[in-house]
Amino acid sequence: MTTFEVNKVRALEEELLKEPQVKIPTYHHLHAGMYARTIVVPAGVILTGSLMKIPTLLIINGHFLLFAGDKSFELKGYNVFTGGAHRKQAGVAVTDTQVTMIFATKATTVEEAEEEFTDETHLLWSRLDDAINHITITGEC
Repeated sequence: MTTFEVNKVRALEEELLKEPQVKIPTYHHLHAGMYARTIVVPAGVILTGSLMKIPTLLIINGHFLLFAGDKSFELKGYNVFTGGAHRKQAGVAVTDTQVTMIFATKATTVEEAEEEFTDETHLLWSRLDDAINHITITGEC
């Protein structure tokens, strides 16, 4: 994404932060040198993602309108994407939708993994004081 496109998502994010926020649980898995992060976005929720520093896989399962750069996609069913670094996406869940991000990592904690993929950890739902996190760390390499 270009800096202009990222800034468009930031502007949307600023407006969305003025509205009541929906608490979305985060499911974290650290296993075999991979980090997987899953959220279930309730129908009708508009969200933005943090600015990604690294490439990841992105899996979206449900009915979701995804805005990435100057493109928009209507996704239905199960979809797997390769996501590049320097992206900040926005989306709307038409139905309850599962969104999973996966990347290779040497992180041993969720905090380390989060700091690896973004410098915007302060915007992550998983970092809020009343966050709902489900964490599985196997320790297997």
